[in-house]
Amino acid sequence: MISRRTAMGLIGLGLPAIAATRASAALDYPTRPVRFVVGYPPGGATDILARLVGQRLSEKLGQTFVVENKPGAGNNIGTETVVRGDGDGYMVLLVNPANFINTSLYANLKFNFLNDIAGVASFNRVPNVMTVNKDVPAKNVAEFIAYVKANPGKVNMASSGNGTSVHLSGEMFMAMTGCKMQHVPYRGAALAITDMMAGQVQVIFDNMPSIIQHIRSGALRALGVTTAERSPQLPDVQAIAETVPGYEASALFGMGAPKKTPKDIVARLNAEVNTILAEPEMKKRLADLGGDPLIQTPEAFDGMIAAETEKWKKVVEFAGIKIE
Repeated sequence: MISRRTAMGLIGLGLPAIAATRASAALDYPTRPVRFVVGYPPGGATDILARLVGQRLSEKLGQTFVVENKPGAGNNIGTETVVRGDGDGYMVLLVNPANFINTSLYANLKFNFLNDIAGVASFNRVPNVMTVNKDVPAKNVAEFIAYVKANPGKVNMASSGNGTSVHLSGEMFMAMTGCKMQHVPYRGAALAITDMMAGQVQVIFDNMPSIIQHIRSGALRALGVTTAERSPQLPDVQAIAETVPGYEASALFGMGAPKKTPKDIVARLNAEVNTILAEPEMKKRLADLGGDPLIQTPEAFDGMIAAETEKWKKVVEFAGIKIE
């Protein structure tokens, strides 16, 4: 608690002193653990990224960034938790494609993502990977299309939940190819991949960070990446667009916070995250997971969030789906 003399001195000094005090608070931040909310269970791409970045933030700032998994309602439970937070910098969100998609997918959201969440820092942009289990005979995208059309009603498409980029990447594929597959939503990618390897579902368009090790180990087979061009991480895997012209569905990840979070704290977090993303070891880890670091300002990330929201709105409309 400040003394009466100090308080009177600050009043006498006026606004510059108040601004200096706030700046000092930002320099001291954080003074207690920070909750890093992920809207999915452990093991998926969002969880992997949150733990990777959160661990380095904990080491650099001397306070634990506690990854808190709050799955449910297609990522909306976790997002709403942060929207309703105090906005004091001690609760942040792992921003992922579901945040952009759900704006147009869900009819009755209790929040407005663009208005209620501020972009703090982008992490990376990665392809999704069209991946099948060993029982599927197709070795490329064209063969898979032929296989699905020759086996109507027999191919199950897994996803990490309704309305995720994993789900909509598959819906877009079906719409553009005429393939008919049964969508099987899971509560996160890890559970879906377990059933994929057991042969209970045949295909998934999963985010690269959570699927790539299973591809590299040979447990699952990649048929195509969802970016317009091939990925350096899987150079021998074709882009789906090579067979399905115009197909593109990459995934953007980063950190957000309640809109009312002080700008100096947002700036502090942005600077720390950007420093971490520039570290050689972190750049290597992110590349191994499927995408290079995206180092930019909070304002630039906000611009990307708006652009992604518009992009996925078109995909939702294209697929003709809506969740009440």
